[in-house]
Amino acid sequence: VEIVRRGVVRRAKLYYLRGRVGKAAKVKGLVR
Repeated sequence: VEIVRRGVVRRAKLYYLRGRVGKAAKVKGLVR
């Protein structure tokens, strides 16, 4: 169970970071 949970958390972090970077990129694109 721990291994599965770890994988889920890791995946969640990836999606979270990707979302933040994507939003930042969109904002920078609009600013430019």
